[in-house]
Amino acid sequence: MSAQENLKKLGITLPVAPAPVGSYVPGIRTGHLVMTSGQLPFAEGTLMHPGHVGGEVSLEQARECAKTAALNALAIAAQTAGGLDKIKRVVRVAMFVSSAPGFHDQPKVANGASDLLVEIFGEAGRHVRAAVGVNELPLNSCVEIELTVEAA
Repeated sequence: MSAQENLKKLGITLPVAPAPVGSYVPGIRTGHLVMTSGQLPFAEGTLMHPGHVGGEVSLEQARECAKTAALNALAIAAQTAGGLDKIKRVVRVAMFVSSAPGFHDQPKVANGASDLLVEIFGEAGRHVRAAVGVNELPLNSCVEIELTVEAA
């Protein structure tokens, strides 16, 4: 089953690729690799669950934000690659988690994005990953994700 068919089966619509809000490009292709700039969990123009995970934001809310941010990054990757079905595999996910003092479950937050990518791409969605706790993220976002994919 193609990634597009899997999205439909999951009841997910890929969002419109977010426009950059600064001096950068949202995605770039070099050879067969497509890399995205960091993406935040915006849904319909609204930042989901601002704050620190383990503080104002629960683990479950952060996992949902990780999924939304991953879909935003995937929309950019698909646009840059020439379509979702041009993406052959997910290579790397870098997840940044705005963490309250004492919060150590960054990998559990990142699983929200990782699990979704596997649901969409199957085995080709398995990837290497970094899940990093940080003090602050842009716009008080609880998560930010960078995505690297291989494109046809």
